[in-house]
Amino acid sequence: MDLQVQNLTAKGRATRQRIIQGAAEVIRARGVALTTLDDIMNQTSTSKSQLFHYFPGGKEQLLLAVAAFESQMVLDDQQPHLGALTSWAAWQRWRDAVVDRYRRQGQNCPIAVLMSEIGRTTPGAEAVTAELIAKWHGAIANGIRSMQAQGKVTGSVDVERAAAALLAGIQGGVGIMLATGDLTYLEAALDEGIDRLRAS
Repeated sequence: MDLQVQNLTAKGRATRQRIIQGAAEVIRARGVALTTLDDIMNQTSTSKSQLFHYFPGGKEQLLLAVAAFESQMVLDDQQPHLGALTSWAAWQRWRDAVVDRYRRQGQNCPIAVLMSEIGRTTPGAEAVTAELIAKWHGAIANGIRSMQAQGKVTGSVDVERAAAALLAGIQGGVGIMLATGDLTYLEAALDEGIDRLRAS
């Protein structure tokens, strides 16, 4: 949480979050290019002065906050399975949750749209992406460690590398799905990655 958000009251943080969620809804429905600050103010029942109080950096700061919100949604949509990878049945439930999430999302990826508008190589956008990847990688790695502790995955498996390979496979599968609408690559990446762990 940045210093600006830390300094807000509980009511202020709630208002800021309401603006972010409302902006996310408008952007999902209309796209970034067609979304104006007036649209967001109408959706969230806020004034321009309120909007700039919570986002003094203007639209770019708000879009970064929406990107961070959408990134967290990627992880939240995988719960409780992602945080409880303690059996092969749990890994299968997580696999199904990931596939279902992207099936529901379809080819319209709000994060990709936001990042293209903000600029993928800006420090803020890179930080949002890095945080998402770090959290996702960490949760998968924790699951592999749990399976190692139970003797279900051999101790010789390099946890960090195995988690990285599985996550890279997911991201590749998602990229192909966004480009073609075909989910089978994502399914194959998950299935092969989990099977590799089971066979270790």
